[in-house]
Amino acid sequence: MPPADTGASTVVVDASAPSSPVITSRAAAADAHERLEPGRPGYRRMSFALFAAGVAAFALLYSTQALLPAISAAYGASAGQASWTVSAATGALALCVLPLSALSERFGRRQMMTASLAVAVLVGMLVPLAPSIGWLIALRAIQGAALAGLPASAMAYLAEEVRPKALIAAIGLFVAGNSIGGMSGRILTGWVAQLWGWRAALAAVGLLAVACAVAFHFLIPKARNFRPGSLNPKALARTVATHLGNPLLVRLYAIGALFMTVFGAVYTVIGYRLVEEPFSLPQGVIGSIFLVYLVGTVSSAAAGRLVARLGRRGALYLAVSTTAAGLLLSLGDRLASVLLGLVLITAGFFAGHAVASSSVSRTATTGRAQASALYQSAYYLGSSAGGTLGAVAFHTGGWAATVVLGLLAVLGVVSITLYGTRVARAERRALVPATR
Repeated sequence: MPPADTGASTVVVDASAPSSPVITSRAAAADAHERLEPGRPGYRRMSFALFAAGVAAFALLYSTQALLPAISAAYGASAGQASWTVSAATGALALCVLPLSALSERFGRRQMMTASLAVAVLVGMLVPLAPSIGWLIALRAIQGAALAGLPASAMAYLAEEVRPKALIAAIGLFVAGNSIGGMSGRILTGWVAQLWGWRAALAAVGLLAVACAVAFHFLIPKARNFRPGSLNPKALARTVATHLGNPLLVRLYAIGALFMTVFGAVYTVIGYRLVEEPFSLPQGVIGSIFLVYLVGTVSSAAAGRLVARLGRRGALYLAVSTTAAGLLLSLGDRLASVLLGLVLITAGFFAGHAVASSSVSRTATTGRAQASALYQSAYYLGSSAGGTLGAVAFHTGGWAATVVLGLLAVLGVVSITLYGTRVARAERRALVPATR
């Protein structure tokens, strides 16, 4: 599969580049141990394990999102205040993902993912007991910080344990688990809240996450290509600086953040829109709206085929076009129009995320955990910004203002990708005289 093609030629870090925070021998380890790929022992177990981890992570991370109208009513909070039960979790994850990814370099990807899930599940059982909106936001922030050890460690684990030609498909399955988690958590909370209240709904999500965490623990294969080392803060800073000095990686980080800004804004606010006129839907039906996440499962798992057919930039253009079309359709006052808009937004977002995140893993040849962690930080900062700004926009200008916010973020993705395309063409033209 060709190198990352999302806006410039691939930047390969050579031997003179700053080292990882730990001294590892990933290339040697990869030669010594055959990597996983479809049809080989362990690949299916790994796929199911990371799928379960993705389900648990997204179900917990966004457990309050479908319940925001009920939480607002219970605590007498505004949409902006209630949105912080989502933004605090994603913001804490964004801040903690880099330091926890550094710990995974010392203690192992598998161990970090297991510990993250365990702590997040434990906090998840306390969340339904929050006596005030302040306590709920604080517990959600702790939960998000705990989950920070999972995403970057998962990406690094896949990059080390899976053959490069199967990497996008493997990451697509992990992202598909995210979409299933987001969908099942929201549907579960919607119907349970309608029957027994929002606290019972959060408890149900916690039990779902417990089951997924247990499945992950028993299914995930041991890492064969990871070599631990001692932590080195100065080397970590050099690695981070190297990644942030890579123009392609910076563009990928920005693309991930902008895609998630759209997604965070739409799904934070949609419950408030559907509970009002002209829809006036009950909580259970609003939760069922999130069945459209199944579209995200399909589009993220198909990202590898899209890239093979259209190239990475072509796949990104298709993703942003689909997202923009969905935003415009969602402006309609008919439920069918809103649902079709959500389908297109979800499909475009998950396809774009799968392409961008896998491109990060392919581009960074050293310090992969830190490269993935920086992507996850940008991604979840985009989620926090989208959730908060989307709620503010909805409060001041209604759904149309939220759509405008999403379209501005989509325009940002298009601009970044077009700029990268021009840079790549200029680089190719500059190489032509040297090859004659």
